Amino acid sequence: MASVMIDRSGAREHAPDAPRRQGAIRSVRYDLAERPFMIIWELTRACDLACRHCRAASQPDPDEDQLTSEEGLDLLEQVASLGHPRPLLILTGGDPFKRGDLYQLVTKAARLGLPVSVSPSVTPLATKTAFASLRAAGAVAVSVSIDGATSKTHDAFRQVDGAFERTIAAAGQCAELGLRFQVNTTVTPHDIDELAEIALLVRSLGAMTWSVFFLVQTGRGRDLDLITAQEADDLMGFLYEAGKHMAVKTTEAPQYRRVVLQRRVLADLGIPAETILAPLERSVELSERFSAGLEGLDLGPRDHAAGASRAGPRRPPMNINAGKGFVFVSHRGDVYPSGFLPVAVGNVRDAGIVSIYQSSELLQGLRDPQRLEGRCGSCELASICGGSRSRAFASSGSPWGEDPLCPYRPRSFPYQTELASYLA
Repeated sequence: MASVMIDRSGAREHAPDAPRRQGAIRSVRYDLAERPFMIIWELTRACDLACRHCRAASQPDPDEDQLTSEEGLDLLEQVASLGHPRPLLILTGGDPFKRGDLYQLVTKAARLGLPVSVSPSVTPLATKTAFASLRAAGAVAVSVSIDGATSKTHDAFRQVDGAFERTIAAAGQCAELGLRFQVNTTVTPHDIDELAEIALLVRSLGAMTWSVFFLVQTGRGRDLDLITAQEADDLMGFLYEAGKHMAVKTTEAPQYRRVVLQRRVLADLGIPAETILAPLERSVELSERFSAGLEGLDLGPRDHAAGASRAGPRRPPMNINAGKGFVFVSHRGDVYPSGFLPVAVGNVRDAGIVSIYQSSELLQGLRDPQRLEGRCGSCELASICGGSRSRAFASSGSPWGEDPLCPYRPRSFPYQTELASYLA
């Protein structure tokens, strides 16, 4: 599952209820208890890849019980009924290209005014003609995945030879068609030392966003190792620096908001981050390699067409989380707080998505930072972070537990007054 954060500059930039900036973190003007900011719909489990991290453990053929075309069209109507601004809708899988009614669904969503993106698998089905058809149907963006700076690293992770070359080609095709695209990267020990080079590759391709996924050990991902909590914090320091030159977001790593806030405070005070947030050895090394690579990067017309930013953090992170502005619908219609948090809260065949989102006890609880336990519960930044509820569940069996990928000790940051000023 890969989410595409649609850039509002290409969709509803001037909408009155568009996300507003509050210091270093963005929020929305409407009540996230009433309607979500983003809905991801897993169209199918069918996929011709067998990626090592796949939360869905996808299969070659469609599930006979997946939502029908009629049920899918009805679901789109339900999503549109949430009102304006419309939720961002991401159609994912499996591989959406394995579903014969994909273009019908995209066309319907676009006609309903839903900003719709598609996250296909890059297989022989992902042709330039297919991308052109998505654009013609009304898709505003797609996503592709790059999990290594070389074919050796990427293909080993995707377990298909030639996947890297096809992905680079797909990105080029999208750029040529004027179809905005995001690049997703899943961070595990296998690629953490290549992230500077991956960032440079993403930048050179002209992607609108680089979305860095922090692994949740669910599905096939149960067999993969996590990076350490300190490595995660160190890496987020690099993402902050890279974000000055390209649009960067994280998935299943809300603690990135804490890192952004801390670094903004230190920058305002003129204090080098490494003197307070040490150790940052990998962050410094990756940032130096990224900066050196930028100097020699050939940024052609494609880069400008894709809307990549050249300077300054392009977009502060959004304050949404599993169940809090975000919800996932499975191929069978089951509704989850996240595709990585496998606790169903209802099914759209039995109740509408609106009713489920608003009335689910679990979703309501996930919007309440006072329900959090451990370090997440006592953290001064629980209201804008809260930790990955998916990773907490995967590690402890409780959606309220602390996120094991965060090393922060509550209130240990020495500039609490300044930190609080960003939350006002």
